[in-house]
Amino acid sequence: MATETLSMGKALNAGLRRALDDDPKVVIMGEDVGKLGGVFRITDGLQKDFGGDRVIDTPLAESGIIGTAVGLAIRGYRPVCEIQFDGFVYPAYDQIVSQVAKMHYRSRGKLSLPIVIRIPFGGGIGAVEHHSESPEAYFAHTAGLKVVSCSSPQDAYTMIRQSIASDDPVVFLEPKRRYWEKGPVDTEADYPLHASRVVRPGTDATILAYGPMVRTALDAAAAAAEDGRDLEVVDLRTLSPLDLAAVYDSVRRTGRCVVVHEAPSNVGLGAEIAARVTEKCFYSLEAPVLRVAGFDTPYPASRVEEDYLPDLDRVLDAVDRTFGW
Repeated sequence: MATETLSMGKALNAGLRRALDDDPKVVIMGEDVGKLGGVFRITDGLQKDFGGDRVIDTPLAESGIIGTAVGLAIRGYRPVCEIQFDGFVYPAYDQIVSQVAKMHYRSRGKLSLPIVIRIPFGGGIGAVEHHSESPEAYFAHTAGLKVVSCSSPQDAYTMIRQSIASDDPVVFLEPKRRYWEKGPVDTEADYPLHASRVVRPGTDATILAYGPMVRTALDAAAAAAEDGRDLEVVDLRTLSPLDLAAVYDSVRRTGRCVVVHEAPSNVGLGAEIAARVTEKCFYSLEAPVLRVAGFDTPYPASRVEEDYLPDLDRVLDAVDRTFGW
């Protein structure tokens, strides 16, 4: 077992490097991913080591990046596309939902598009407009796309390699405010890509989260423990397809459930999850499934983003409400 301590950003870099090493058909493409190493330096050093024909600096044209990736994938390559910031993905939205998501179905299974679309998403870094979006619901709603989000360096390393190896197109959401957080990474560890996981066992209530909110949920659980309340935290990890087996098991034991995400609550992932948990666990629930989310407004200016983002206090307040407080 080879274990080392890495930040999430370094873990992603290591995972991309290993994917490039393992398969000569893997190519990375995006704005400034080569010489600069990406805005967040996730691809730092890769062009130097693998060359400009495998780590490709593209024009500022997201639709062109994804359209080119479609052609490469049809010709047998495995493109990994970096969208520089979450809010920049929308010019590529047509390519993603009309071509990437549908090509396998339209060709009756004859064509596969093993494309990974990496998107740094979420807020919390004091960025300007269009740099702190949470677009996951758009893609999770689209049949033909797989959507996943890592929350730790270990998952970042493992999940990016698994996504690149997948024959299905994967939207890979990276919580940008967690890029600098460090943790142990076992380079030989393996865990199913499309599987949720209990990251903190508990008995009194279940908190469901993914991406940047997993750390917030764990912090809330640690705070609740000081008051004698034992909260279980489940990292969803995969948003499409949703894997809720561990969620159902947890909620049937705890009887209470709170779903947390940064995106606005209206027609968000939390609504779908709450509906499914209610359908499957109705007779075990002691209270309604509650959601803690961003507000139904455009993402605010950075000086007030902390008032917008779900935090420990809002999560604990929702837990209290499940107990009728």
